[in-house]
Amino acid sequence: MFSESENIEDTLRQIAGQRGSYWDSVALSGGDGVVYSQGKAAEYLTRAEERGNEESCVVTSFRTDDGSVYIRVSGGFLSGDQTMYLEAGHDISSLYEKREYQQKMYRIIFVAAMIICALFSYGTAYLLTRPLSVLATGAREISGGNLSFRTNIRSGDEIGSLSEDFDRMAEQIETNVRKLEQAVERQERFVGSFTHEMKTPMTAVIGYADILRSQELTEEERRDAADYIFSEGRRLERLSMKLLDIYVAEKTDVRLSIHSPGRIAENMTDHLRPVFEKKKITLKGNYEKGKCLLEPDLFRSLTVNLIDNASKAAGEGGHIWVSVRMTDEGCVLCVDDDGPGIPEDAREHLTEAFYRVDKSRSRKQGGAGLGLTLCAEIVKLHGGTLVFKRRRGGGTRVIAELRGGRYEK
Repeated sequence: MFSESENIEDTLRQIAGQRGSYWDSVALSGGDGVVYSQGKAAEYLTRAEERGNEESCVVTSFRTDDGSVYIRVSGGFLSGDQTMYLEAGHDISSLYEKREYQQKMYRIIFVAAMIICALFSYGTAYLLTRPLSVLATGAREISGGNLSFRTNIRSGDEIGSLSEDFDRMAEQIETNVRKLEQAVERQERFVGSFTHEMKTPMTAVIGYADILRSQELTEEERRDAADYIFSEGRRLERLSMKLLDIYVAEKTDVRLSIHSPGRIAENMTDHLRPVFEKKKITLKGNYEKGKCLLEPDLFRSLTVNLIDNASKAAGEGGHIWVSVRMTDEGCVLCVDDDGPGIPEDAREHLTEAFYRVDKSRSRKQGGAGLGLTLCAEIVKLHGGTLVFKRRRGGGTRVIAELRGGRYEK
């Protein structure tokens, strides 16, 4: 191609000197050494042991001492009778820098993607497992006694269906437990009320039995004592069944029949008077004649309880007044005592079960705190009202108005 090395050298200078030339380092060498070299990497071009020849070119790369990377193309040709080698180099450091930058960006993107995926996975797992955690919490709460706990999960999937079933189960359990508690409370009230009801009549029964046992009585007195013992025993038997209906079976209605409330109250007062005389309590009565609709055993229980409550308030040396007044709708039973009276703030709590105005005095007297509760229930069954007032001159007035209906001949 070229006949003289000088001409080749001139040609290389012209090529290397052109603006925009791809090759920035060029070296020409032969058997006598380097003929021509140009560029800052020219000295590295001839160091490679592998060179091209007249039939093929060799492409390699190398790195300079300052870290730059070059691509090297080496080829051979004949110039006259000797072989000449032409090596050209191009700086490709920018490609390596781009590759390193891309690798760095890839690592950053990879780490960022891993963090995002981890957060997404955690969030997804949290959303999927949170309902299960709530269900587990609900199971612990209910097993711990918190029956009002509800999961309230509305996800629309299988877990949501499980949550709804769980809440229905919890609600049913709470309802059943509440019913059991109410049943237990009713049974306790029944036992307490029945015990309270037996106390005063049994005191009178024991008193009459003691008189029959220890004293000489006339035939009429003996018959009267035996009749009272028998009638009180039958009354307590009937009353126990009625209390069972009221408190345990929760019956809200009773069968009312025609009776004289004045006569019933007078009979109860006459038989209780000897008992209270031993306690030095004066018992007096005033009873209007007439008949109305009421339940006789419950009315007797109402009378006994109000008198018994008044005797506790009056105490030894006290006075109790019992009166019955007829009305257009039934009757009014009024019991007064001259005790210390009831504080105004305690009146609204008197009919609450087990409530006592003076707890220390109630313990001494053996009160169960159920007498007035039963009275309120009896009055309610007769469609009436139970009112407590401060009595003029001291003491308490209890007014039980029954509205079962008035009987007219």
